[in-house]
Amino acid sequence: MLFGIFATHSPELCPLNNEKSKKIFINLRVKMEEEMKKYNISKIVEFYMSVLEHEWIIVIDAVHAHDIEKLCIEVGISSISTVKIVPMNLYDQTVKKFQSEK
Repeated sequence: MLFGIFATHSPELCPLNNEKSKKIFINLRVKMEEEMKKYNISKIVEFYMSVLEHEWIIVIDAVHAHDIEKLCIEVGISSISTVKIVPMNLYDQTVKKFQSEK
């Protein structure tokens, strides 16, 4: 199942302005890839960031949101950002589901 991790931080905690945050950010993807099997996460589909909005959006293929929560804590995302985990669906699959319900 796909989940979106929406992580928002303050300008003061932005990796551009904060050395602790910069260290977490630089190592983030590697740490996530090292730890994700422990939390039943299949893969990181994509990792986006909007620098001026101070937001990261990470799309992950996982089984449970609680596992993603644990991963966010372990790799340090939650120490510098507010995190929202949202189940997501691909557009094409959603359309097929709607069409099959007719």
